[in-house]
Amino acid sequence: MSASGTHTRFAPDRGLTGRMVTTMFLIGLLYVGFTGILIVLLRGAWPLIVLLSGGLFIAQFWFSDKITQRAMGAHEVTPEQYPQLHGTIDRLCALADMPKPRVAVADNDMPNAFATGRNPNNAVVCVTTGLLRRLEPEELEGVLAHELSHVAHRDVAVMTIAGFLGVLAGAITRIALYTGMWGGGGNRNNNNNDNAAIAIVLVSLVSMVVYAISFLLTRLLSRYRELAADRAAAQLTGRPSALASALTKVTGQIGAIPTQDLRKAQPYNAFFFAPALSAKEVASQLMSTHPSLEQRLAQLEKISGELGR
Repeated sequence: MSASGTHTRFAPDRGLTGRMVTTMFLIGLLYVGFTGILIVLLRGAWPLIVLLSGGLFIAQFWFSDKITQRAMGAHEVTPEQYPQLHGTIDRLCALADMPKPRVAVADNDMPNAFATGRNPNNAVVCVTTGLLRRLEPEELEGVLAHELSHVAHRDVAVMTIAGFLGVLAGAITRIALYTGMWGGGGNRNNNNNDNAAIAIVLVSLVSMVVYAISFLLTRLLSRYRELAADRAAAQLTGRPSALASALTKVTGQIGAIPTQDLRKAQPYNAFFFAPALSAKEVASQLMSTHPSLEQRLAQLEKISGELGR
């Protein structure tokens, strides 16, 4: 899977490409090992394991755009409904020489944006009404360029695949705890009960370890890809200061959103322009999906100096 942006005018990022390839390789090894261990531990249930893992992967990868849109309450909009939004995306896609993604809006006061989809031809870029109300046109352009760079570099698809293993591990753990698929049927004697108890513990432990490793891998990739998207957007638009202004404004405004609303959005933090966390939570998130605001602004200031603006 290419991540270099070769077919667009977004600047190639070898660091992002290398991290994506490494993450996919490690996730692949983890997936094969996890499935193999489950088949050994749950011998009588291997058809269900294969069906579950394959079905979940296809559903999450193929329908990732629709799943995320529905979860965020987003709906696709036409150029007649949102002419400025479509116009900005049209200009950026022409500038980047990339296909235009579908455009969606979520009626949500939290100022944010995200991109999702399995490839550039099946992508969607979504913004919230809260973002549209708060940003100036040049700031909005910077945010949209950031999201389009995720699509062009294909790191959205990689994050979707990388996050799948965590979903699978969680699903397997719940099934192991709440069903009797490990019991193997037959007589419910003490040996069978003991074997079932051991299987529950082993499956739960393996699933937790797999979830933890996949969590760390996706977090490490996610933080770098946000910096890569900031760089690519600033270089494409030539206005890093506008993106820096949007970052400062969005991060500050998110802190004022009710905690209950932020918690509903947090499962999708890895896809957002800025994390749905309060300032206090951001400071305490050592494994946050995003680098710190200070780190992002410092990078944009450096790019601004290089561009002489």
